[in-house]
Amino acid sequence: MSTQAPNEARVIPLRPSGAPAAPAPREPLWRDLVGDVLRRERLAQERTLKDVSEAARISMPYLSELERGRKEASSEILAAAAGALGLGLGDLLSLAQTELTRHTRHTTVSRTSRPAQRNNGLCLAA
Repeated sequence: MSTQAPNEARVIPLRPSGAPAAPAPREPLWRDLVGDVLRRERLAQERTLKDVSEAARISMPYLSELERGRKEASSEILAAAAGALGLGLGDLLSLAQTELTRHTRHTTVSRTSRPAQRNNGLCLAA
């Protein structure tokens, strides 16, 4: 039997107080940024993976994995892929850095522009 008064609501916390908030969005990995730039440049030139991989002397599956951010490429491979697209290594890295800056600015703005929300984890049920 409950010792609680019959007309009192019972509150059950969903999350213990002091529980960590949802993690902040993480910055993208460098390999993801470089891969996005390679794919965007290739598609802008309307070229196929096969065409670019042959020009860069990189296997087509490896170039595909680079574009998807699955592989960390050496500077030689990045230079070859960039060269096949008519870019210098500096151009490729500059474009990737621009993407990183854009992403960082977006996540910083979204984190700082929201007012601090305080969720105490309470749920009221009737």
